[in-house]
Amino acid sequence: MAARTRDLTQGPVMRAMLGFAVPMILGDLLQQGYNIADTLIVGQLLGKNALAAVGSSFTLMTFLTSILLGLCMGSGAMFSIRFGQRDEVALREGVYAAFVLIAALTVVLNLLSFACLDLLQGFLHVPKEVWGLMRDYLKIIFWGIAATFLYNFFASYLRSVGNSLVPLLFLAVSALLNIALDLWFVLGLARGVAGAAEATVIAQYVSGVGILVYTLLRHPQLRPTKGRFRLRWRRVGDVAALSILTCVQQSVMNFGILLVQGLVNSFGPTVMAAFAAAVKIDAFAYMPVQDFGNAFSTFIAQNYGAQREDRINAGWKGAVGTVLCFCLVISAGVCLFARPLMGLFIAPEETEIIQEGGRYLRIEGAFYAGIGCLFLLYGLYRALGRPGMSVVLTVLSLGTRVALAYALAPVVGVTGIWWAVPIGWALADAVGVGYFLAKRKRLLAW
Repeated sequence: MAARTRDLTQGPVMRAMLGFAVPMILGDLLQQGYNIADTLIVGQLLGKNALAAVGSSFTLMTFLTSILLGLCMGSGAMFSIRFGQRDEVALREGVYAAFVLIAALTVVLNLLSFACLDLLQGFLHVPKEVWGLMRDYLKIIFWGIAATFLYNFFASYLRSVGNSLVPLLFLAVSALLNIALDLWFVLGLARGVAGAAEATVIAQYVSGVGILVYTLLRHPQLRPTKGRFRLRWRRVGDVAALSILTCVQQSVMNFGILLVQGLVNSFGPTVMAAFAAAVKIDAFAYMPVQDFGNAFSTFIAQNYGAQREDRINAGWKGAVGTVLCFCLVISAGVCLFARPLMGLFIAPEETEIIQEGGRYLRIEGAFYAGIGCLFLLYGLYRALGRPGMSVVLTVLSLGTRVALAYALAPVVGVTGIWWAVPIGWALADAVGVGYFLAKRKRLLAW
C-alpha cells in the first residue's frame, strides 16, 4: 500500500485495538463537542423554541444519515476482511462498487428529503411555535447530506486498512471550523437557526471533500483511471451482502429513536428542549464505547479474514472488560452531575427543563454498560459477516423501546419514555450474548 496502514492481525491484542480506537474516539468526541457547542449556542442565545427545533432536526438528520453510515460501515467491514486476506484487487474493486452504490442512494435520499419536508410537521408532532424554525433549519441542513456521505465513506475505507488518525484530523478541522462559523453566523451576523445550519454544512463539505482528496492522493490504486476502474457486479453483490443489512440495522435503530422523538414532541416545547439537551450529553457520554465497538469490529474483521481465532477470542474478552469498566465510571459521573450538565445549555430560570433533563440523564446514565455491550455485539456480528444478527438485536432493542414508550407514556408520563430505553438494551444484550455462546463454533468457521 502506498500510504500508512495498520495490520491488526499482529502484535499485542489490546494495545493494537486501543491504539486503533483512540483516534476514532477522539474524533467523535470532537464531533460531539461541536454538537454540544452548537446546542449551547442555540439554547443560550436563541431560546427554548430554537433549541427544540434544532434538537428535533438533529434526531431527524441522525436517522437520514444513518442510512448512509450503515452502508459505509458495512462496506468497511468488507474492506477490512479483504485487507486481512491481502487481496488488493478484491479490495480495490469492492471500494469502487461500494462508492457507486452508496453515491446513487445519497442522491435519491437527498431528493426525497426536500420533497417530503412539509410532511414532517405532522409525522413528528412538531408544535406550531417550533415548526417555522425547524423548517428553516432543515431547508439548509439537507444540503449537507452529500458531504456526510463523502466523509463517512472515505473514513470507513481508511479505518478498514488501519488508518484511524487521518479521519480524526479532518474531523477536528471540521469541528473547530463549525464552532467558529456558528459563533460568527449566529452571534455576529444574527442569522438565527439558519446561520447554525449554514455553519454546519460548510464545515461538512470541508471534511468530506478534504478526506476524498487525501485518500486519492495517498492511495493511488483507488484512482478511477481508465484501465483500472471496473465496476464488477460480483463486487456489488459482496458489498450489498454486508452493507445493506448493516444499513437496515442503523436505520431501524434511528427510525425507532425518531418515533420516540415524535412522542416526546407531543409533550410540548419544554420536554422537547429538555430532551434535545439531555440527548447531546447522553451521546457524548457513551460515544467512546460506540467508537470502541467500531474499532473492535475492524480488529475482528481483519483477524477473521486472516483466520486468527486465537486473536478473536482474546479480543472480545479484553473488549468486554474495557467497556464495562469505562461505562461504570461514566455512569457514576453523569448520574452525580446531571443537573449541572443540563445547566450548561439552559438558563437557570428554566427550572422545569433542567429538572426533566436531569431525570432523563439519571435514568439513562445508570445503564450505560447495557448500550456499551450492545455496540460490541453489533461490531462482532458485522465483522463475522453476520449483519443480519445485528438487525435482530436492533429490532429487539428499539422495538422494545418504542413499544414500552408508547405504552407507558399515557400511564406514567414522559418518565415512561426514559425507562423504556435501558429495558430495550438489556433484552438485546441477553439475546446477543446467548446467541454467540450457543453458535460460537459456527460463527468462527471459515
